[in-house]
Amino acid sequence: MSATLGALLRQLQPDWSISLFERLDAAAAESSDPWNNAGTGHSALCELNYSPQQADGSVDITKAVDINERFQVSRQFWAYAVQNGVLADPSRFINPIPHVSFVHGAEDVSYLRKRYEALSRHPLFEGMRYIDSPDEFARRLPLMARGRDFSDPVALNWTEYGTDIDFGSLTKDLLAYLGASGADLAFGHEVRNLTKQSDGSWLVKVRNTRTRRTRTIAAKFVFVGAGGGALPLLQRSGIKEIAGFGGFPVSGQFLRCTNPDLIAQHEAKVYGKAAVGAPPMSVPHLDTRVINGTPGLLFGPYAGWTPKFLKDGKYTDLFKSVRPGNISPMLGVGVTELGLVKYLVTELMKSQAGKVYSMEEFVPRAEARDWELITAGQRVQIIRRKGIGGVLELGTAVITAEDGSIAGLLGASPGASTCVSAMLDVLKRCFPREYAQWTPHLREMVPSLGVKLAEDQPLFREVWDWTTKALNLNGVKDNTPRPMGVAANA
Repeated sequence: MSATLGALLRQLQPDWSISLFERLDAAAAESSDPWNNAGTGHSALCELNYSPQQADGSVDITKAVDINERFQVSRQFWAYAVQNGVLADPSRFINPIPHVSFVHGAEDVSYLRKRYEALSRHPLFEGMRYIDSPDEFARRLPLMARGRDFSDPVALNWTEYGTDIDFGSLTKDLLAYLGASGADLAFGHEVRNLTKQSDGSWLVKVRNTRTRRTRTIAAKFVFVGAGGGALPLLQRSGIKEIAGFGGFPVSGQFLRCTNPDLIAQHEAKVYGKAAVGAPPMSVPHLDTRVINGTPGLLFGPYAGWTPKFLKDGKYTDLFKSVRPGNISPMLGVGVTELGLVKYLVTELMKSQAGKVYSMEEFVPRAEARDWELITAGQRVQIIRRKGIGGVLELGTAVITAEDGSIAGLLGASPGASTCVSAMLDVLKRCFPREYAQWTPHLREMVPSLGVKLAEDQPLFREVWDWTTKALNLNGVKDNTPRPMGVAANA
């Protein structure tokens, strides 16, 4: 998020000075590291939690459409960035991978059919296919088919034009551009405090983690893009907008395949349904990754818990985040989210053998010797005040001070996939006078700015073809979405 905002500002206002402070000694070493996340270009093609079934049996696609629209914005900026020297070879960070929704059992198969019927008629989801044939299932997903009992019905929603994204590589390339253009990038520097001045500017106190020396930087605008560390920093700023917010940290693990033969048998991001009470970030998926040009395979995530707000954080993070204004929301969530608590306890009790066993829903013949357990990134879910209590909000939220002098990002998925949309929102809120002047340039970067692509199909076709070519995604079979309502039903 910070790298994206910096790149946007450098393009829009090259005469402004920009400083970036990273607590760790390397870029993208926390949640953006490719092994710390699933790398899914979240466009709601395969994530079932974005298209829930309603009480009357219908499927609500409102959130799916919104997330897809936001991902299209990211695609457009990345395409512009590649063509204008901001980003290098796009295959370093984005590659074509089918996105697939997978269910089994008669009830869930019925739901998936309804989901397909609702989404495939929408312009942004054209080309999605519904598959319920065991033979076609086995042809497309041989690793998942081997040893499967097909007396239990299965179904897939298959979209060929999904993507795998190495957000770590993307972040590093954006920061390389910023550094080359004159921005001050300071690694191994921890922001310790934020103090508002009478003229509306900020004093940012920073400590060198190696020398322990501190310095103070004056800034007219501050963006806090610190992942799980954003909440404590925004709290230290004292802005009224952060009052009532809390954070619930959830850690995770993946099983990473070590057998090249198995990796070669699976080429898709296959998402299932979350367990009852599980947060959306815990939706199980068998996930093809492309990192440094090499394919890999992950299964997970397996949820865990720690009071740390960052993978490289402190065990006191959660307790230090408690304030008089968020005690009630945090306690309220503790009472209302008993299903989540039960789910986390169950996950924590699983041995590695138990984790491999639970993978058999996706890989029936999974063997422990072919997989290693790795620790994923830390996520801090948003707790927001609601009435006298609170609610656990599973998403992302931009927090902006009333005067626009500081902003920060809280939350997790869909997160990085919508980074450009989120940062455009920051620009609009925090720089209202400049934004009007920037708009023509922003439309060069994001031609659909201010337009719903779902409501302008000619523009959607135009930007889709442009971004596909610029990002070298032409290797996708059947890459162009089909005319509305046409699909293969195997």
